[in-house]
Amino acid sequence: MKALVKKNAEEGLWLEDVPLPEVGNNDVLIKIQKTAICGTDIHIYNWDDWARKTIPVPMTIGHEFAGTIVELGANVEGLEVGDLVSGEGHIVCERCRNCLAGRRHLCPNTIGVGVNRTGCFAEYLAIPAKNVYRPNTPIPPEVLACFDPYGNAVHTALSFNMVGEDVLITGAGPIGIMAAMVAAHCGARNIVITDINPYRLNLARTIVPKAIPIDVSKETITRDMMRALGILEGFD
Repeated sequence: MKALVKKNAEEGLWLEDVPLPEVGNNDVLIKIQKTAICGTDIHIYNWDDWARKTIPVPMTIGHEFAGTIVELGANVEGLEVGDLVSGEGHIVCERCRNCLAGRRHLCPNTIGVGVNRTGCFAEYLAIPAKNVYRPNTPIPPEVLACFDPYGNAVHTALSFNMVGEDVLITGAGPIGIMAAMVAAHCGARNIVITDINPYRLNLARTIVPKAIPIDVSKETITRDMMRALGILEGFD
């Protein structure tokens, strides 16, 4: 199959022929329909300090995707061939104290799809069935492919009671803007989102009209500014 591979320890990616992934007893094989590009993929492409320390080469990259299940491992239940799915890109050990306590996102033994193991910028991807997400309502594949970062935004925003709260989001990247959307939907009173990128701030204003974008390379959040919003004791 064809795949985008970090073939060499240098800037760039290579379109290569690679073997089909093996499907374990607890895995599913997914035919990829859509993918999304994460900041992690940009780091890998650029081969920056983080990538040089983290990524073994060669490595098929990518971890945001939507696709159709074409094969089930022998032990897999609750999923069917033909299901349109996305997936969680962090594969955890399920044995450490954090996993056993339900804090899987803190597992110190996490293996990243497209980082430490074969990723989704390919024709097919094999991942554990427990990492597969099947929506219960129809969702277009191009939207479903973004569910990994969207899940981060939802988890973060819903960790707090948003109703009537004053929210500060530092960073108007995709996850920051998604978090602003969730906060607005859940009834936040004020939403201030900061960045130094004018394009991202304008995008935040367009997508979340309630959000107040601030370019912190040009201005700071002052007490007078907060007072004008009715924020008397800082952000919640």
